[in-house]
Amino acid sequence: MIYRKITEKLDKWRLSSRRKPLILRGARQVGKTTTVHEFSKKYAQYIYVNLERDEFFAIFNENHSLDIIVEKLFFKTKQDPRNNDTLLFIDEIQVSPKAINLLRYFYEDYPQYHVIAAGSLLETILEEKVTIPVGRVSYMVMRPICFEEYLHTKNHPNLLEQYLKLPYDAFAFDILQRYFHEYAQVGGMPEVLNHYVENQTLFGINDIYQEIVTSYINDVDKYARNATMVQVLRYAIEHIGVEAGKRIKFQNFANSNYRSREVGESLKMLERSLLIHLIYPTVSSSIPIFSDTKKSPRLQMLDTGLMSFSAGITGELIGVKNLSDVYKGRILEHIVGQELLAQKFEPLDKLHFWTSEKVGSEAEIDFIIQRGFDVIPIEVKSGASGHLKSLMNFMDTVNHHWAVRLWGKQLDIHKAKTTKGKEFTLLNLPYFLAGRLEQYIDWFMQNYPQDSQN
Repeated sequence: MIYRKITEKLDKWRLSSRRKPLILRGARQVGKTTTVHEFSKKYAQYIYVNLERDEFFAIFNENHSLDIIVEKLFFKTKQDPRNNDTLLFIDEIQVSPKAINLLRYFYEDYPQYHVIAAGSLLETILEEKVTIPVGRVSYMVMRPICFEEYLHTKNHPNLLEQYLKLPYDAFAFDILQRYFHEYAQVGGMPEVLNHYVENQTLFGINDIYQEIVTSYINDVDKYARNATMVQVLRYAIEHIGVEAGKRIKFQNFANSNYRSREVGESLKMLERSLLIHLIYPTVSSSIPIFSDTKKSPRLQMLDTGLMSFSAGITGELIGVKNLSDVYKGRILEHIVGQELLAQKFEPLDKLHFWTSEKVGSEAEIDFIIQRGFDVIPIEVKSGASGHLKSLMNFMDTVNHHWAVRLWGKQLDIHKAKTTKGKEFTLLNLPYFLAGRLEQYIDWFMQNYPQDSQN
């Protein structure tokens, strides 16, 4: 069983006095059902309802009150309705909008039971067909397996301890780097990872990825509004791996003849389904951070392994020494984005990158992160600090003196200076620590206070 960090969030939900029915969101095949099955072991009773099975679908869609539905569920599954330590998991709930609407009444009439709902394409259904009153349900997002979860599968507690130690010991660098490269090859889709762990070979994972992509394409008919959208969605799914990791234009996306509006609607639908993320830039270097949706977004795919398969470059990762050298650095930047997203469990959580507002300027920072009242720039590069032109431009716009670069070398902290003479402290962090970035930034800011710059 693969350890999933979201289980800790589910535990807090389970123990909360303000618990509401939970809608677990996530793209197809990221492990939602398996995770809830494992989580159910914390309860005295577990009722699993899959609404793609006719007998359960009928229970929810007959003209019955919630009282009758609950009574039927407990009777059919041979569970005791008097036992409040019960988890009810309604899977594939997207097939029944009525069942989704009933979640609010579980909160009002049956707060003693713990209710989780999940399903494929649920995000599209929620967006277009169902309105749940605010405050009646809560949401949580599940994403592909992250590097920390991957390390759990290696059964190497000392290595995991080093990954979580702040800062890590220098002797652990080589093996952590090697495992991160391995993780980048395999990706974070649970079925692929299970295959790799069991067989210890990359042979066969492309077949699984092909099945996953095919399942996404087959889903298109279920939520496309018309024949044109079916075509655009299928084309987009087939080409997002090639376009991922770079800024895109909707017009003629991936060398197609499709118009901006057609592509925009389709990509936004894929984003609601959490298959992709459209990361928009901001021109602000201070809080609050606002995305500029008039500018071209950067395309982030669900999983880097899936991206590599779709782009046909999985083999290029074998034996690589530095991910910066692969696919013009796009694999590294993409997996950093994936690691950052993997630490976020709220539906509204987003990534941001920065571009200069000066006309004609090409200055661009790969990611920015807010810590306290400061916006910290994150560059994903392997070059020397003197080559970080965009970082220098950004640092001249802020009042603080902290910057971060993710690279393929040991942790290093040194002073740098912009072309305008501003001194700042640069944290050079191994890119395998992207998932620990916020913890390292907090440690960095505490140990290198701004007063020391004066």
